[in-house]
Parts: sequence; C-alpha cells; structure tokens
Amino acid sequence: MGAVKVSPHIFRAYDIRGVYGVDLDESLAYSVGRAFGKIVTGKVVVGRDVRRSGESLVKALCDGLTDAGHDVLNLGVCTTPACYFGGRFYRAGGGVMVTASHNPPEWNGFKMFLGNGETVSQGAGMEKVRDMIIDGDLGSPAKEKGFVEKVDFQSVYIQHIVSSFYPMNGLRMAADFSDGSASLCFPQICEKLGITLKQLNNNPDGYFRGHMPEPTEENIAELKKAVIDEKLDFGVAFDGDADRAVFVDDRGRVLQGDIAMAVLLKTLDKKGIIVYDVNSSTALKEMAEKLGFTPMEWKVGRAFLHRKVRELGAVMGGEKSNHLYFGELEGDDDAIYAALKMATLLHRTKTPLSKHVDEIPKYPTTPILVYECPDEKKFAVIEKISERLSKLGFKTNNLDGVKAYVENGWILIRASNTMPQIKMSIEAKNAESLEMLRQLGEKLITEAMETM
Repeated sequence: MGAVKVSPHIFRAYDIRGVYGVDLDESLAYSVGRAFGKIVTGKVVVGRDVRRSGESLVKALCDGLTDAGHDVLNLGVCTTPACYFGGRFYRAGGGVMVTASHNPPEWNGFKMFLGNGETVSQGAGMEKVRDMIIDGDLGSPAKEKGFVEKVDFQSVYIQHIVSSFYPMNGLRMAADFSDGSASLCFPQICEKLGITLKQLNNNPDGYFRGHMPEPTEENIAELKKAVIDEKLDFGVAFDGDADRAVFVDDRGRVLQGDIAMAVLLKTLDKKGIIVYDVNSSTALKEMAEKLGFTPMEWKVGRAFLHRKVRELGAVMGGEKSNHLYFGELEGDDDAIYAALKMATLLHRTKTPLSKHVDEIPKYPTTPILVYECPDEKKFAVIEKISERLSKLGFKTNNLDGVKAYVENGWILIRASNTMPQIKMSIEAKNAESLEMLRQLGEKLITEAMETM
C-alpha cells in the first residue's frame, strides 16, 4: 500500500482520526511518533484498542517515537483510561492510545497525552503536531535511538482497579462490551470482586459484529432486555475504548450521563466542587446542592472537563455524553471504574438503582438538534445569536457557545468542536415552555445564518 496523502481534516479537536488506508496508515503513524516525540519528554507509553489495523499502526508509531529518541513501553491492547493510568504508573512523559473509540471498524486514530495528564488537543499542542506532519518538519532522527519494551500491563491495571473496591458478593449485573477493549479485563475484575456478571457482545476481534462500538439506546436493546428478563441489579454498556459508561437501571431505563453522575455523587467520600458540561440537566445541579457539593458548569469535551477537574481539585466531573471523571483518579474518565462505583452504591445501600434515579427531578428536554453551518461561519453565527439574546434581555453565559436562562428552563446553542454544525439543546420545566424555547432557538439560528 502506498502512503496516503495527509488530509488536515483528520486532526480533530481531541485526537487524530480517520479511515485506515484512506486517511491514515503506517506512514502517518510513524510521523505521529516523530512529531509527538518533539513535544514530549522522557519515556512514552503506547496502547491500542482491538481494531485489526492497530498492531501495525502501533509498530510504526513506536518506530517514530524511538527514532525521536524516546524509550517506549508497549502496553498492548487496553482501554483508553488504562493507557492514561499506565502513563502515571510508569511515570512516563506522555502516551499515545491508538483507537478510534466508537467509530466503525475500518477507522483508527491516535489520542495523545502528556505526563501531567493534559490531552493534546486544539489549543494545547494539536496544531503543532499537525503542522509538523503536514509540512514534513520532523527534523533528523535522534543520534541515540530509543528502545521498545513490551510490558504485562493488563494484570497491573486489573490489580489497580480491584484494590480500589471491596468485594461485592451477591451483586448481579450485565455488561455489553460492544466487542471492545473492556472485555479483556472487566470479567476478571468482576470475578475477583465476587460480582455475578452476564456478558454481552464480548468478542474483541476488531470487527464489532454485535453492534457498532457506540452504546446508543438502539444498540443496547439486548442489554436492557437482559437486565429486565433476568432481574439483574443493573447493566452497563461500554464504548469501544471504555472511556464512556452507559447505565441501565433495573427497570430497563437508560441513564444519560448527567443523571448517572447525579446518582454517583452518593458514592463520593468527601464533598467539594463537581464540574459538569453546559449541556447537563438542571437536575444535576439541584441534586449536587442537596447533597452538599458545589456545582460548576464548564465547556463540553474531554480536554476541557478533564483539565478543569484537575485545575480545581474537583471531586468529580461529568458530561451528558457519559464521560465520568473522578478526582480520585486524578481527574481521569474511566468507564470500568464508574461501573464499579455504581455497583458499590447498590451493594452498600441495598436500594434498587431505579429508586436512586427516581429521587432526581425529571425535566422535559429536546434531543441535541443539529443545524449544518460551514466551519468558517459557525462561530460568527453563535456571536450574533449571543448579541441578540442579550438585547432581548436574557441572562446568558458564554462558556461554550451561548446559554440563555429563563424562569422555566434554558436554551444552549453552540458550535460543534468537530463538525461544520451548530447544535441546540433545550430543557424546560414543562412541555409548553420547551416548545416555546425551541421555536425561539430555531428563529435565532435561522436569522443569524441568513445575515452571514
């Protein structure tokens, strides 16, 4: 296969991602290693998900890193959160996870992070890596080449997780692995903790035959049915690289990430700041205050939430998209850890998950409404909408796009971080207010786009 031509579109907000053999290949992987090698210091950890292109991409990536003078610890197949932990455990200067997360099997990509836990993202190193690769500005190989060491990391990670929890004999749960990386460690963890586990879609061969590695409600219908039919305590679905956990309660209801976070606040040993994205329900804020936490809204996206959790020393963070960040993990989002925190709550309280969920207020919301808008115009459109809302007398914040508050709810209009789109989310205290805000939002978006 000839080397693919490097396209700027593969350099996204938080990672490099594209179709293997079309957008990226071993030549690009080598260049990623060389470029990342110029911004990182010390040894580097490298992990990968179960995709079939992963092994050859890792080899090329490691060649690039060692040519840049870095020693590499090859963690093998692991979850993305495990790779983050590996960086800390081995005191590495940084790491690269070869994964395309929830994308189809023909995709792959590279998530880069530094030793301080900082994700290489837009505004934090991604542009530098992109420019070095596209311009071919990789410099000369180091005079002293590094070496690659393959380590038995899976057992290290399993022991790390098991040591963080007490046995939970008698707890019964199901897990949908989406045929992804979690299937290589979570069953062993549950066995060591005495948890009875029903396993679904546990065939990590890289083809994702059960369903795509994105735990949408449609994809996890089998999980919902298993929890109900077998009267299990709860279910969890992992995405392909296990940095997101989607929970199903004992009544078969799927929990959005903000609601899952509201429940998991009960598992935290100390009070403090919690950070959540601007997309999250007001119910999370209300529950946090009721339990004695200090709630704080922040921008959507792992790079932003993870950084803010660490910066503030927050006890927890979360996104509606089911990323859950834990202060006790130095701010990392680990779906396996989140699943075991949920198990701990149910085992300790002997209260069904559905009852914990029912304690949380329910407010009508829209799904995320998407409007196509060119990348070069989308931020100017948001600015016009913000100006218009201020003139109309709305209380607003501009943390991420513009969020306007009314007595009965809120409306959030923001530019997508990764696509030529504008996204709108709405929450209200009743259906009538929800529809009123939806009509207002659509009018504002249409008018702003027409003036561009």
